[in-house]
Amino acid sequence: MLKLSNVTKRFGARAVLNGVSLEVAAGEYVAVLGESGIGKSTLLNVIAGLEPVDAGEIVFEERPLHRLDDDALSLLRREKLGFVFQAFHLLPHLDVEQNVALPLVLKNSPDQKLRARQAIASVGLAGREASMPRELSGGELQRVAVARALVGEPRLVLADEPTGNLDPENARQVLLLIKDLTKQKGAAAILATHSEQAAAGCDRRYRLTAEGLTPLG
Repeated sequence: MLKLSNVTKRFGARAVLNGVSLEVAAGEYVAVLGESGIGKSTLLNVIAGLEPVDAGEIVFEERPLHRLDDDALSLLRREKLGFVFQAFHLLPHLDVEQNVALPLVLKNSPDQKLRARQAIASVGLAGREASMPRELSGGELQRVAVARALVGEPRLVLADEPTGNLDPENARQVLLLIKDLTKQKGAAAILATHSEQAAAGCDRRYRLTAEGLTPLG
């Protein structure tokens, strides 16, 4: 479903990603482990087309993402991708339900209200649909971000430290939700994390270093 070949990304003279190659099949849940600042977020951003690559290729469902223009990338993200941002990126003027429903609104999907409420309940926030982001804790904001990423049943989920603000039980629940979507819908998911515990439930694990991406046993 997804193939990265020798992907390089530089910021100035610094190569943040150095010849990264990775393949993820439909139904696979893959972890990318690495310490803070090593480039995990950058890796997810280039896969999503939020950052251009300096070298290499990214192919998703036989489409060369590195060659698509901004409009085509925006459409692909809307239709196919679910992104859990480390910084949440919720819209402050929208309540919880409206934030979660946003991907459905953009796709003009049916049953928007029902599906948004089901997604909110799945992350343990039933009853908070009318709450504004400023009224939520960091852990609650994280769970809203996960619900928004999964509500549209994307083909590819990119999760950037999705458990960083969660207690152990909510972290377990969120990771299980991502895994269930991957397995039940034949999607693919990449979990970027520094946590060995979070990565333990993935099908394959990789370590990202300055030299590239290395498979772990």
